[in-house]
Amino acid sequence: MLNEAHFNRLQWIYRTNPCNQHYTTEIVIAEGKTEIVLPIRPDYLHGGGVVHGSVYFKLLDDAGTFAVNSLVKDFAILTASFNIYFTRPISTGSIRAVGRVVHESRRLFIAEAEALDMDGRLLARGSGSYMRSTIALPEVG
Repeated sequence: MLNEAHFNRLQWIYRTNPCNQHYTTEIVIAEGKTEIVLPIRPDYLHGGGVVHGSVYFKLLDDAGTFAVNSLVKDFAILTASFNIYFTRPISTGSIRAVGRVVHESRRLFIAEAEALDMDGRLLARGSGSYMRSTIALPEVG
């Protein structure tokens, strides 16, 4: 199936992306939706002993980006803007980020994402606008 091959390709891109090598995530991509799970490690914590906001942002933005890219088969997606609201700190366990596309047009995509603890409590919420780039998606290699 074409979509399944595309989703597998996106998962490979995510796993082999150099900036993701520091994170121990698992990613599942479906049409218009992405889920990323990150087990928390001590090096994700800031001086206050809770996960740094940059980790929340990365998970939420990645979930939104790959949800959008699930609908775009040929080019990479770029984030144009992203807003985030932090609602609860976390220091142990795992974070599950779920992103979904809520608007799609020829030039603009909007995705929303939630970061949840493993009990389903909301940790952060974000929304972003995304655009299709001119960067071709790499082939699996």
